[in-house]
Amino acid sequence: MADPLVKSKPPVMPEDTRSKLLDAAGQVFAESGFQAATVREICSCAGVNIALVNYHFGDKLELYTEVLRHSVGASGNGIINQAIGGTAPPAEAFRQLIHAMLLRVCRADRPGWHYRLMMHEFAQPTPAMASVINETMRPVYDRFRELIGSMLGLPPDHDQVRLATHSVIAQVVHYAHARHVVSRVWPELELNAERITQIATHIADFSLAGLRQMAPTPARKTPARLKRKK
Repeated sequence: MADPLVKSKPPVMPEDTRSKLLDAAGQVFAESGFQAATVREICSCAGVNIALVNYHFGDKLELYTEVLRHSVGASGNGIINQAIGGTAPPAEAFRQLIHAMLLRVCRADRPGWHYRLMMHEFAQPTPAMASVINETMRPVYDRFRELIGSMLGLPPDHDQVRLATHSVIAQVVHYAHARHVVSRVWPELELNAERITQIATHIADFSLAGLRQMAPTPARKTPARLKRKK
């Protein structure tokens, strides 16, 4: 006879059920936005018991956070972590990180509702985005600052390093966030593996050329008033 004081273990959510739930939640959140969407509607779309969702995610915000996490970085984190932890010289590590980031934002398995979801998030930010940024974007941002600072001979927190970092990241995410515009002005563009490599190489070449111009030279380091007159 079972001891009534011993609580039974909660059911484990199978991976295929979890994937189905996250996809259904992504579609509902993308269509209605976080505030208007309901867990009941999501569970109905996914064919999942609402009690199971409440146990595994706690509330709507936690479910939404997991959907954002899954959409922004889940399947691309392996290559990103490898690029962040690489030991190549700064310029080569810089190239590897750009390529890895581009693969993540342009990955073929990115759900179709992702972009609509992000538009809702940009228009009405939720607390979920802060934690997702810290998990998925901040390590990339910090690594770019480290590499760029090293190439410029400046500390990672220097304004010039941060500005350069934002410029590089903007070039990468442009192909994801502006994909509808890009598809109209460049309809022939197909973001396959070969094209992504080409774009990553261009962004790296373009950015490194700019960084070389920004890097201090002995002549620039010497104040004009100290230069000897000929």
